[in-house]
Amino acid sequence: VSAIVPDQNLWLVGAGPMARAYAAVLDDLEVGYTVVGRGAASAAAFEAATGRSVRMGGIEDAVSAADVPSIAIVAVDVDQLAVTACSLLDAGVERLLLEKPGGLGWDELTAIHDRAGRSRVTIAYNRRHYASTLEARRLIEQDGGVVSFAFEVTEWPHAVEPVQVSPAVRSRWFLAQSSHVVDLAFHLGGRPVDWRCYHGGSLSWHVESARFAGAGLTDAGATFGYHGDWEGPGRWGLDVVTRNHRLIFQPLEELRIMDLGSLDVTVVDVDYRLDQEFKPGVHAQTRSFLAGEDPISCSLDEQVENVIVYETMAGYR
Repeated sequence: VSAIVPDQNLWLVGAGPMARAYAAVLDDLEVGYTVVGRGAASAAAFEAATGRSVRMGGIEDAVSAADVPSIAIVAVDVDQLAVTACSLLDAGVERLLLEKPGGLGWDELTAIHDRAGRSRVTIAYNRRHYASTLEARRLIEQDGGVVSFAFEVTEWPHAVEPVQVSPAVRSRWFLAQSSHVVDLAFHLGGRPVDWRCYHGGSLSWHVESARFAGAGLTDAGATFGYHGDWEGPGRWGLDVVTRNHRLIFQPLEELRIMDLGSLDVTVVDVDYRLDQEFKPGVHAQTRSFLAGEDPISCSLDEQVENVIVYETMAGYR
């Protein structure tokens, strides 16, 4: 991978926890990169954790003062993803790995799409690259595809309101956070094509909805259903059913399996080492992105369509 990205010919934009996760992977892959940050506190924490200096001043100063690389990874706050991506694309970046969900709504995603032209933008839903997901994909193919699946989108905002993010992000928390598990579910089981959804309840900072349910059919011919209640206990989960197995993701990082004709549930023997040493999925995702061969990841075109589904599920539309 290091041969594909000449030394210092990659920008890592952002200096928060997600950027630190990318830095650990880039260091392991021996890829040269420049870190572009804005806030002094996050830059100091980044430098203390990684030993790498941060170019201060934000993306605007960096674009105006330096040669812009052909490749960049964007790991800024969710409400800054779209404007940062647009700045980089306007400056001529050719390949962009943009943290999920890419923007706070369809309008922001389409603005990026309008700027992209021939540039390639990948949305970094790293759960597609979990070791558990890779093994599930192999088993699904072996069994002839997914016949049904169900997933849980319960968060815990009643217990821990996400005050670490801006009110704008909190008000779109289904897109900013819950879409992580929804993306994984539809990635494995197919895109919804005939479906109904319902939502109810309200939170002071997420007024459109607090409870979610729906069901339908996907373009892969699978039936699906989902549920979530942000005012009750629960956690993310995904069950995928094939002709021979039930594949159970709860937690998502670990794959368990139930065979047809049995009620026994066992943990699938998978090499989880990279997902244990680094933030799960990020090593495989970053390596695939840098290599330029990444059919698994979410493209910008795909996300522009997917965000309509997420906004509908959440009651934003």
